[in-house]
Amino acid sequence: MRDVVILGVGMTPFGRHLDKSHEQLTQAAVRLALEDAGLDGAAIDMAVYANVIQGFFAGEMSIPGEYALRPLGISGVRGFHVEQACASSTVGLHLAVDYVKAGLAEVALVVGVEKLYSDDRAKRFAVFQQPRDMVEAAAYIERIRDLLAPVPADKVAASPNVLMEAYAAQARLHMGTYGSTQAQIAAVAAKDHWHSQFNPLAQYREAMSVEEILAAPQVAWPLTNPMCAPISDGAAAAIVCSADFAKRFSGRPICVLAAENRTGSDRAPDDYANHVTRKVAALAYERAGIGPQDVDLAEVHDASSIGEMIQTEALGLCAPGEAGRAAERGETALGGRVPVNVSGGLVSKGHPLAATGLGQIHELVTQLRGQAGKRQVEGARVAVAENSGGFYGVEDGMSAVTILARD
Repeated sequence: MRDVVILGVGMTPFGRHLDKSHEQLTQAAVRLALEDAGLDGAAIDMAVYANVIQGFFAGEMSIPGEYALRPLGISGVRGFHVEQACASSTVGLHLAVDYVKAGLAEVALVVGVEKLYSDDRAKRFAVFQQPRDMVEAAAYIERIRDLLAPVPADKVAASPNVLMEAYAAQARLHMGTYGSTQAQIAAVAAKDHWHSQFNPLAQYREAMSVEEILAAPQVAWPLTNPMCAPISDGAAAAIVCSADFAKRFSGRPICVLAAENRTGSDRAPDDYANHVTRKVAALAYERAGIGPQDVDLAEVHDASSIGEMIQTEALGLCAPGEAGRAAERGETALGGRVPVNVSGGLVSKGHPLAATGLGQIHELVTQLRGQAGKRQVEGARVAVAENSGGFYGVEDGMSAVTILARD
């Protein structure tokens, strides 16, 4: 098995791109990654295209990856299309890493792209109303009802979107299990909105206080709007190659120490010790030969801010039930013990589904190269990304953990 590195990364701004197609966003991110790696399209011998809803939303259900990439000179390659919900591009990255590691490819391109925004509000929200998703979310809420922290009498719990009700139920389960509070969830969100000021590619770039977040419109108690990821468009790409191949170039390759993903399993709702991310993180740490104490920064999946708390604890970066308190103490902020979501996280950087995972990788590569400007984590050498996809039973349908390091 060969050592594998990320030689180049590229990312469009996340946000609203009504004037751009999937192809245009893909090509913009890929050109940036190729330029960063010092390559042209002819050097690629494997391409992975990750997308979730292009067929549903744009009616493009055939070979979208080929349409987007061949104009860049990427043809005659080993090709894959990946759909794994919000974890699509990270799973695509892991596929590329495995192929390069095994010697089945020398230089692999991975790109994730999504266009979710539309002036047609009904069409925009129809994406998140898939029947099986609705059934799973409703069943989850019913299964854990007796374990939930109660909704205050002056608050209304109901939301028209059962998926957001499920996110809120996750928060109330964490509150009921560990005594965490709405103010702690707000502290996590405030931290990430503060970070996003310094990320020129983030969808939102305005700091928000805990008080402002608590006073914002409610989605489903205890979640308010700034605690939840927005609808986003965007693309992100990475060039993966063997460490030996990278030696021919003057760029700054970043080592892939581990790339592990697993699907979820059946467990008790409050059995966080067997959470899918905890299991995958254990595999990744073992593969990398490190522990959570060696991690300098992390990007984690926060479709809502309670997600950041759950995933940070599952990665072992905070003790169970302590992520909210750690955020209040500044431990997971820039300059703290282990900064989390210095990019701004999904809640402020944006969440274009299939592009989200590689957006995390873009941030970590930038950090490990020391190129993150005002949001730079000083002395960063080891970084971890956790990217989740879907929901099934009582947890994420898939969790993918990537550990990167600089020489």
